[in-house]
Amino acid sequence: MSTAPAGTRENRRPPQQITRNLNELLQELRVMQTGVQILTGFLLTVPFTERFADLTGAQQRLYLAILVTAVLTTLVIVAPVCYHRLLFRQGRREWIVAAAQRCALAGLVGLATVSAAVVLLVFDVVLGTRAALVAAAAVALAFTLMWAAVPWRGRTR
Repeated sequence: MSTAPAGTRENRRPPQQITRNLNELLQELRVMQTGVQILTGFLLTVPFTERFADLTGAQQRLYLAILVTAVLTTLVIVAPVCYHRLLFRQGRREWIVAAAQRCALAGLVGLATVSAAVVLLVFDVVLGTRAALVAAAAVALAFTLMWAAVPWRGRTR
């Protein structure tokens, strides 16, 4: 095991592996980006519907929080493309991979948060607060199980 600091010659990955990691990350982000952008697009139309005025003040504030979270999630998911373009051919590919990895994880957290929050809002409007809390908790639990517990279990086997 090397005690060399990260980024030193002894601790660097081969260029082909870095390129492969970057390509895989960018592909994963493309897949995630489509879903997040579609969800954000639908959210942008909500205030222009007739029923929006029927929402309580708390529901409207929840909607705005969901919208901002969706837009910020889009920002985080698209950021690695910007990093790649701005740092193209400057020998920063390893940094781009590390930054893209952090953005991908943050984007997944954002997507799970937006999904659970949308369920919270819709159930609150349709069935009331108690049902909304149960449904949102169930969605959050499902995301946690599928995206954290299952991979963790796979790691330990």
